[in-house]
Amino acid sequence: MPEKFRRHFLKTREAEVLLNKALEKLAALRQIVDARADVELIQTEFAEIYLINGKPILAKLGENAFPTLVFSEFLASSPKVFIDMGAVPHVCNGANVMAPGITRFFGEFKKGDFVLVADEKHGKPLAIGEVIYDGDVAKTVTEGVVVKNVHFVGDRIWNFLKQLEAKAL
Repeated sequence: MPEKFRRHFLKTREAEVLLNKALEKLAALRQIVDARADVELIQTEFAEIYLINGKPILAKLGENAFPTLVFSEFLASSPKVFIDMGAVPHVCNGANVMAPGITRFFGEFKKGDFVLVADEKHGKPLAIGEVIYDGDVAKTVTEGVVVKNVHFVGDRIWNFLKQLEAKAL
């Protein structure tokens, strides 16, 4: 793996603080976390990645932790924003999700929640984003940014996780 990184387990108290904060925004995390969860931190030069019971569940840039695109429980249960095929290459290059590219919404969400961005044709997960409107308002917006892209297929976190997965096999 070309990236330099440091890897270590978090102390129990540090893990509790991280998980409690993450649980506020990620109900799907409850499905895999118990009181005795092992939390391991991988510090890279571009992000912090948290492995919970050996799975890369969360990533952190700055102060905000968000789910990764390999967190299958989140992908299955999260609210979703479907985009048209013309918007796919832009989102996969890190662009925010704009109102004209959205074809439909699935699930309930409020401002600040994380949503899965998927393509309309196949439903493939493309990005994790933070929605900037409450659900009712987002459905009526016709222009501008609706979802801030925080993690997408092909970004440095995605590539690192794929390398980590290949190395583990």
